[in-house]
Amino acid sequence: MRKRRKATPEAGSVAEPVEETPPAGPAVEGPRAHGPFDVSEHPVDEEDESRAHLGALSIAGHPEVELRLQVDEGSGNVVAVMLVAKDGAMELRAFAAPRNEDLWDEIRPKLAAEAARRGGTATPVEGPYGTALHMVVPGVTPDGQKVTQPQTVIGIAGPRWLLRVTAFGRPAQEYRPDGLLETVLRSVVVNRGNQPMAPGEALPLVLPGRAQRVEPPVQPPV
Repeated sequence: MRKRRKATPEAGSVAEPVEETPPAGPAVEGPRAHGPFDVSEHPVDEEDESRAHLGALSIAGHPEVELRLQVDEGSGNVVAVMLVAKDGAMELRAFAAPRNEDLWDEIRPKLAAEAARRGGTATPVEGPYGTALHMVVPGVTPDGQKVTQPQTVIGIAGPRWLLRVTAFGRPAQEYRPDGLLETVLRSVVVNRGNQPMAPGEALPLVLPGRAQRVEPPVQPPV
């Protein structure tokens, strides 16, 4: 298994508070009515310095939320985005999805089976975007100590994409619509692009120009 390291944008690059604004594109109905949005629903200005522009994902900054990027050591590719606050964290991964099909229904059983294989549990729960998975799986800290890490995995379906959110800490136990991490999550704008992609293929993420590489304080679950 390849090791992953994290990178974080230079301090101040995403320092402006999140401001919820209505989408500038077509009105969105259903669970995503207030975000996250597709770029066709909420166009993003690439010159907007209050947001972190990470390729397929654009995220509004907040001074109380640290943004970290998980980088694959072998390829150097960014594989996930971590939002870290005092009361928890959220890992974001974006994938290509078939048109008019729910990729999340296909992925959920696979995640549950992997949790069971690792000696953990996975329980379907009603989440803010439909059925989520509350999982308790064993993990390992950087110093080798075994820990149990509760987490809730949320699938958010958009136009030909799926945003998979893994919540840790307070958001994994109690999802609050007005919570800080939840508010930042709603600010996310996904740019799927028009290129052909296989269902389940990760959408490309990129490092900001002034990103700094840092070592993660805790080894994240696989």
